[in-house]
Amino acid sequence: MESWSDALLADVRLSLVKDIGPRLNANLLAALGSSQSVFDANPDTLRRVEGIGPKLVRRIAEAPQLAEVEAELRIAARGGIRPVSRRNDAYPAALQEIADPPPVLYLRGDLLANDGLAVAIVGTRHATNYGLQQAEQLAGGLARAGVTVVSGLARGIDGAAHRGALAAGGRTIAVIAGGLLEVTPKEHLKLADEVASHGCLLSEAPPRRPPVPGSFPQRNRLISGLSMGVVVIEADDRSGALITARHAGEQGRDVLALPGPVTSRASRGCHALIQDGAKLVRNVDDILSELTYAVSSVPLDDGRELRHAAELQLNDIERQILDAIATSPTEIDAVVVGTGIPVPRVLATVTVLEMRKLVRRISGTQVARI
Repeated sequence: MESWSDALLADVRLSLVKDIGPRLNANLLAALGSSQSVFDANPDTLRRVEGIGPKLVRRIAEAPQLAEVEAELRIAARGGIRPVSRRNDAYPAALQEIADPPPVLYLRGDLLANDGLAVAIVGTRHATNYGLQQAEQLAGGLARAGVTVVSGLARGIDGAAHRGALAAGGRTIAVIAGGLLEVTPKEHLKLADEVASHGCLLSEAPPRRPPVPGSFPQRNRLISGLSMGVVVIEADDRSGALITARHAGEQGRDVLALPGPVTSRASRGCHALIQDGAKLVRNVDDILSELTYAVSSVPLDDGRELRHAAELQLNDIERQILDAIATSPTEIDAVVVGTGIPVPRVLATVTVLEMRKLVRRISGTQVARI
């Protein structure tokens, strides 16, 4: 029988209170210390918290009882879904950085340390063949480079991005607008199972809550928040993908866009983003080079402990390529010959190792281990 800590149950219970969103939840915790303290507080104390008036005090008093919370979590557990609160180490570190992180997330599948190296691919539900092909190719290239692909499991570009990452043997995360027991569209149920097996399904909505129109723009901040950058592929000038791009800019993430035919309505949003300064994407190398710059511009402790932690996260191919690189300048051609790994995979992996501060580029053809 499943069991949960008292603190987690209280966190879930508070997250279920109507009209208490992430920001008010954070205000309550900042003022009172814990979710249980919120329920233990008297009305006068609650009203002194910023944003909490008489109506919300009543909402807190009417919160679901613990027995109801446990019953919902048992239903979720039968579907392989588990709750994770912000105080849990399993909560994604990237989401802790955004302005309004969800107090509780629901996960199906696993989040790994390597998922911190992630890129979102988003776009229209009404994609052209060009857009679908590009989404699959770019997602596959990122996956082969060890980058986790994040998207929203919607029709069109989202679905193509997830499929491209899976076909390349990589990891992918799908952020759902509704609860994880209410996956939409229904034709993506099998795809959702595949994502959960090779990555993670994630939502801030309780598992049995169906998606509503307003929940889609809200979940877009999580797609961008989980990612180092957002790539927009085919978005008209009213597309929800542009909301994700806006969130990315506000969160300090990179914004990239794939151009299309100037006559294509589906590419209007992408062209507008490029005019406004988004990075123009021609291929996966453009994405990887932008991420390399972003990571290299962040000051990091270059001590042994940091490098050791990064090395522990390497997969077999990354380890093989790293071992073939000396501390003195090493020709990339020599790495290819020494490992027997194809040139494109070596080049992509070297970029990933650069981002993880394990190697540095000496020239266009030489690298060295740090």
